[in-house]
Amino acid sequence: MAEDALMINISSAPEKFNKKTNRRPLSTVKTFPKKAPEEHGDHGRPFIKTSSLFRNNPEIPDVLSPAVNQVKEKVFTSNMFEELNLHPHLVATLHKVLNVTSMTSVQKKTIPLLLSGKDAVVRSQTGSGGIPAIIIFFQRSDGPLAVVIVPTRELALQSFQMFQKLLKPFTWIVPGVLMGGEKRKAEKARLRKGINVLISTPGRLVDHIKNTLSIAFSAVRWLILDEADRTLDLGFEKDLTVILNALNATGLARQNVLLSATLTEGLSRLASISMKEPVTIHVSEGSEETVEACPQAAPQALSDSYVVPERLQQHVVVVPSKLHLVCLAAFILAKCKFEQRQKLIVFISSCEAVEFLLTLFTAILCEKPSTTSTKHTSASLNFYRLHGNMRQEVRHYVSSPVIMIDVAARGLDLPQVTWIVQYNPPVSAVEYVHRVGRTARIGAQGSSLLFLTPSEMAFVDVLANHNISLSEMKMEDILANLMKDERFKGRGKWDSKRSAAAFEQEVRERATVLQTDFENYVHANNESLQTAKCALQSFLRAYTTYPSSLKHIFHIRSLHLGHAAKSFGLRDAPQGLGSSITTNPANSKDSKKGKDKAKRYCKFSAIGHFFFLKKVVNTFFSKDALN
Repeated sequence: MAEDALMINISSAPEKFNKKTNRRPLSTVKTFPKKAPEEHGDHGRPFIKTSSLFRNNPEIPDVLSPAVNQVKEKVFTSNMFEELNLHPHLVATLHKVLNVTSMTSVQKKTIPLLLSGKDAVVRSQTGSGGIPAIIIFFQRSDGPLAVVIVPTRELALQSFQMFQKLLKPFTWIVPGVLMGGEKRKAEKARLRKGINVLISTPGRLVDHIKNTLSIAFSAVRWLILDEADRTLDLGFEKDLTVILNALNATGLARQNVLLSATLTEGLSRLASISMKEPVTIHVSEGSEETVEACPQAAPQALSDSYVVPERLQQHVVVVPSKLHLVCLAAFILAKCKFEQRQKLIVFISSCEAVEFLLTLFTAILCEKPSTTSTKHTSASLNFYRLHGNMRQEVRHYVSSPVIMIDVAARGLDLPQVTWIVQYNPPVSAVEYVHRVGRTARIGAQGSSLLFLTPSEMAFVDVLANHNISLSEMKMEDILANLMKDERFKGRGKWDSKRSAAAFEQEVRERATVLQTDFENYVHANNESLQTAKCALQSFLRAYTTYPSSLKHIFHIRSLHLGHAAKSFGLRDAPQGLGSSITTNPANSKDSKKGKDKAKRYCKFSAIGHFFFLKKVVNTFFSKDALN
């Protein structure tokens, strides 16, 4: 395909292209004498050759979201906690510490059953108060140990903090937490002193079962598995088996509770091996009878229809790969710079991509405070990252307007999140539900935005099959927010009285200026260039992990890798992208050097990644894919 390029801030007389090849070789690009910034209104920007963002993109069809009967759950009820047979100190703590007066629907259904001692599988709408529901039945405990298993460190810490608040009046009940990233010696000391309510991630608890003599389960009366299906998804099934065997070895009868926002086949399997005659609890609009016997399996209707918060507004935007980066940047600027009290969580597919975007956006989008100007009308813009490669001591949350995440879609309770942006699509409808559940929690207002390319639009139908409906947000409307930021002015002066076509052209020019700024930063030095290449590679690896049921939508062969490279600020030809890290041993004397670079820059955990990427490069990168 032909290479399309444009010059930023050039004179109106176009250069001639080679008519035979329809391209101008990079070595013959004409240089222009630098003129004063005020002459062209270009803010002193250098003349940079960059691929066109708005040419040779796939056509964007309208999103036709099928009509669905979305399952709804009423969050709050008119029932008060005083109606239950609870300790008055506990009720007072709910009122004063948590500012909770009335029960949620799932709490109303769950608490009486838990107080009766029955095993239960609870499907609670994300953010509807599932944890407070299970905490309450500790009220009569006189020192017996309860074990709470959660899939991630973040959820373990948040659950521990919730127990601390609720158990404040009951000083004889001591909560404790075990999780990766903390010192084992300190955890062993806490276990020796005694912990009544033990919150732990599966891997760390298994570690202590095998290596800590002071840990004992002889008094365990309750076992709670929060986000149980997520625990299975993360590969903790063997660890759960070790934990269950250790608990069962005591021979003491216990009450078991499983909580999740979705009921899956894996959850049913887990219930069958860990519970005795469990009861399923779920709350849905128009359903009076919400407590069912659940001998082995979750009801099919429940597993097919997922519940999202009632006050959640769900959107989808279809964006060609080449425009992904500027579209995300424009959306972040619109919500967090030009609007007030907005907080975004952006879900990204890999740790490397999170680090890359954090550095890039901080450098380009965050304005440096001016010492001369006293006028300041926009909100400050800060970014924060959260991913699995970070040390535990730096994974605590801050109040940044934009939080970019590659992990922990479930269980996180970040305060006042107004938008969930899924920059990379989830691997399943279940994952989608848990991602959007980070906003609109406990009756609050919230919104979500899902990024899709034209080739991925069938995912809208996949969500519709689970009664999830999305409304379309136009890419052009998002990019139009760049008109509010004078840093990305195009050529000439913009007149608001000009035609709609002129407005569209100005938006495109501003998007191109922003993309050029991104590319200039990426290509400024070798370190930033390698970071971008590594982020692109991690994106490609993540793209191959979609399940077989979604391969017809998300397949590596459906990607235009030249356009995908553009979304990481790379302007080089794809051959250059893989030259230093995917060298073909048959065609190069430096294959060993190439492998060493791959390990150094991308920290591959297995040599299989190298051979996979080599196959991808041989298949795709030999094409002229810049257009």
